[in-house]
Amino acid sequence: QVQLVESGGGSVQPGGSLRLSCAASGPISRIFLMRWYRQAPGKEREMIAWIYSVGSTNYDDSVKGRFTISRDNAKMTTDLQMNSLKPEDTAMYYCNMDLSTTSESGARGYWGQGTQVTVSP
Repeated sequence: QVQLVESGGGSVQPGGSLRLSCAASGPISRIFLMRWYRQAPGKEREMIAWIYSVGSTNYDDSVKGRFTISRDNAKMTTDLQMNSLKPEDTAMYYCNMDLSTTSESGARGYWGQGTQVTVSP
């Protein structure tokens, strides 16, 4: 079955950096959109960055200029480089991919299990 596994979360001081990675595995035929979401305690999950298969990117205003999303289509991975981290970036971070499999027609979204990012002095 398809699996998405995030890694790279942890604790960092304000102003620090972290790099998150998400790797997809399984009977995947094609990956379209890759996204990063985050969810802080007591808040709704929000989409913060996304990247199309051709490499074009978009960011939520809250992370624009500080976070950079990238992807490697051959490795079926997406990374989120997070710089100048702030306490308000503290959240569980999830990757999401729209992909098609070798056994299903069409594409649908898949989620990773999440990785915790904590920014505090």
